Amino acid sequence: MSKFADYFFFRGKHVCPSSLCFTFDNALRKLIHNPDKILQLYIRQGDNILDVGPGMGYFTIPMAKMAGVTGRVIAADIQEKMLAAIKKRAEKGAVEKRIALHLSKTASLGVSVMVDFILAFWMAHEVPDKSGFFAELHSLLKDGGKLLLVEPKIHVTKAKFASTLQIAQKAGFTPVESPHISLSMSALLVKTKS
Repeated sequence: MSKFADYFFFRGKHVCPSSLCFTFDNALRKLIHNPDKILQLYIRQGDNILDVGPGMGYFTIPMAKMAGVTGRVIAADIQEKMLAAIKKRAEKGAVEKRIALHLSKTASLGVSVMVDFILAFWMAHEVPDKSGFFAELHSLLKDGGKLLLVEPKIHVTKAKFASTLQIAQKAGFTPVESPHISLSMSALLVKTKS
């Protein structure tokens, strides 16, 4: 059964293609994943935020609004089509000046700005080098900053999520809570002061 589930739910596949984004980036998703409810406790006006693997910007646009005119969201993705979609949505939402689009490479985000908050929503399972990934996130996060790691239950087993958390902890993150997010496993991680 496990091999069938792996095949059926695309487990072990890397990088969701832009052609499938409509399946999880649409108006109905707000009933399940309301960005304001999920993120309001973690984002303050003026925060610098990193949205890793943002897809078409489902969380990027609301985070830009939460961060306010003095805040900034860096949307880092390896797919140009995703970033182009975010640009259109940001212009429509009048937050384009608060969002920096960043085309990353597969091996590295290539971001050099220190941030207060990082969101990795339903994307860490796509990263081939998780140790390098979490080490890079740790280096970009300010002391006391938070990383919200969320993975989809349909793609990621409990064992895989536990393994991912161990890798994040080895990189220097401390788990502080497991927020309830529908259809997901999640952990709020903090970078303790060096």
